Amino acid sequence: MWERARRELGGFGRGLPSDDADELSWVLFRQEDVLSAGQARRFLSEKAVRHRVVTGRWRQVHRGIYVTHSGPVGRAQLHWVAVLAAGPAAVLAGLTAAQAWGLRRYESAAVHLLLPARHQARSLPPWVRLHRTTLLPDEDVLAVGQPPRTMPARSLIDAAQWASTDDEARAVIAAGFQQRLVGGDDLHRVLDRLPRARRRELIRVTATDAAGGAHSLAEIDFLNLVRRAGLPEPSRQAIRRDAKGRRRYLDVWFAQWRVHVEIDGGQHLDPRTAWADMQRQNDLWASGDRVLRFPAWAIHHNPQAVVAQLRAALRSAGWPG
Repeated sequence: MWERARRELGGFGRGLPSDDADELSWVLFRQEDVLSAGQARRFLSEKAVRHRVVTGRWRQVHRGIYVTHSGPVGRAQLHWVAVLAAGPAAVLAGLTAAQAWGLRRYESAAVHLLLPARHQARSLPPWVRLHRTTLLPDEDVLAVGQPPRTMPARSLIDAAQWASTDDEARAVIAAGFQQRLVGGDDLHRVLDRLPRARRRELIRVTATDAAGGAHSLAEIDFLNLVRRAGLPEPSRQAIRRDAKGRRRYLDVWFAQWRVHVEIDGGQHLDPRTAWADMQRQNDLWASGDRVLRFPAWAIHHNPQAVVAQLRAALRSAGWPG
């Protein structure tokens, strides 16, 4: 849908306006060369606006919204088209806002907007998804910066609410912690203000586990597997020192029995990453720890074998079972 929007509408290189630039130039700079008809009328006559459109200097990309150049339209400009089309109360939200905060590897095919329920909706481009809320306190919205968007914790919670599946919702929450957009009780504080949030308990539990150190979705799924099997509760992302005194982070660590579990995602296929993992594993084995390794796919597709091997390792290490 992003590509469709970009094809329909046309980034575009923009320099900082000069010191003597007029107010219109600064508005266009702040808004990525996107302008509403109302804003245009503050600076130009109807005839002047029409002339710019007819001559191709400007394009009307949606009702009452102009892009003031003839080049291709980038993602940042699409955000402005969406916000200006929806009206001054609308803010970027969900995955769109989370991406603006730096979330990676979770692309949204649409621009997600959040609008207070009391505000009337306007005509929007087909690639915009408008969501309504009765609860949008000031602390959930970025106070400075443009375009307006929800804060990271609210963005992730809304993305999880609007996700098509529970697994997608959990993955987004885990990624927010893993990529350090949020931490600690950030999501819990927002959830306290949203008593009727969709998937509220799922988001709460996922955020609790992620804040406790199980940052990846595979680690969270492993933790749930351990609990369902009645195995002891491990530590997540525990810090150990290797033989050379370097800090090492363990995915899962059963400290009392010195059983360490590594959960391998796709990044472990890289030779340099694999060698670093081997060195860490060798240091742990050399000091007497038991080290188990499971690929992320086994957590989801062969959980019985994972639990059986983990139970056997814990019993061999002295866990009474």
